Formats: sequence, structure tokens, C-alpha cells
Amino acid sequence: MPADPAQDLALMAELAAGRDSALDQLIERWEGPLRSFAHRYLLNSTDTEEVVEEAFVRIYQKRADFVPGSNFSAWIFTITANLCRHRLRWRRRHPSESIDIPDEDGAPGLGSTIADRGADPAVSAEGNERIAALRTAVDSLPHDQRTVFLLHSYEGLSYREIATAVGCSKRGVETRLYRARQVLRDKLAALLAIAA
Repeated sequence: MPADPAQDLALMAELAAGRDSALDQLIERWEGPLRSFAHRYLLNSTDTEEVVEEAFVRIYQKRADFVPGSNFSAWIFTITANLCRHRLRWRRRHPSESIDIPDEDGAPGLGSTIADRGADPAVSAEGNERIAALRTAVDSLPHDQRTVFLLHSYEGLSYREIATAVGCSKRGVETRLYRARQVLRDKLAALLAIAA
């Protein structure tokens, strides 16, 4: 995640004032973190690319609505999380075959992984099973819990930033994160017990 919130606020002020090239700088700063979050949420590279592109379109369209001095990272992750949720709903209503190349473990849309040349194949296979089990468990979380879990565990946002992004209190974030961890612990124990 970009380390200079003041620069994000300055760029948003420039964008709101009509300097469209400020969007290019925001894209340069935020494309990686948004892609990372969306990819973990959607597990599909095509959907990820489309959601990230749409997030920047929304930022441009809503540039006048951004409140100067507010938390930009929370705002941009809120937009992206909502787009991810809408994309999953659409995908459930319009199922289709994925054209993404599956991983070695069969997970859709994550590309191939390169195994460590010196690694024991049995250890690599076990690691891939655990990664697949984690992906499956995270994918099964409700939207609110999945969003909080991904923003905290992978994007490193604070409870306060997450609370702003998802529209709840810090205590609500703690509760959602606790519940998500409980569900993951239970599901992973069951999935890994079956695999063993």
C-alpha cells in the first residue's frame, strides 16, 4: 500500500480541480494494491482486471464526491470491495466456463506457480493443498467477513481504516475478523483432515 496518504489527498484535490493527469499518478500508486485485493477476493484474473479498471473509472466519476482530508485508502478499498461483491453476484447469476489457466492445484484464474527446484515434491504438493484449502475457505466467507479478513491480513489496513472502508465501528471490525478467523479455523481443520 502506498505510504504517503498526503500525496493521495493532494492528487485527489488536483483531480477534483480538473487536472486529469492526477488520475494517472493515482493509478500508478494504487493499481498493485487494488489488484492484489481484488485477485484474492475474486480468484479470477479476468474479473480482477475488469474490477480494478472499473474502480479507477469510479474514482474519476466520483472525484467531486471525495471529502478532502478523509481517508483515501479506505475510500478506494470500499469502492473495490463493492465492485468485487457485485462481480461475484453477477457471476453466480451468469455462470460460465473460465478461460483462465488453472494452477497446479486446480484453483481458477491464479496462473501457474513455479515450484522450488530443490523442494521435495511431496512437501510442495502438501503446500499446494494447504493453499487451495485456504483459498476455498476464504472464498466461502460472507462478504463482510471476507472483506475485513483480506484488508487486514493481506493489505495491512488498520482496524480504523477497515472500519471506514466497510462502514462499521472498530469493534465491528474486530468482531467480523474474529468470526472470520473462527470460520477459517473450523473449515481448514475439516478440509485438511479430509486431505490427510
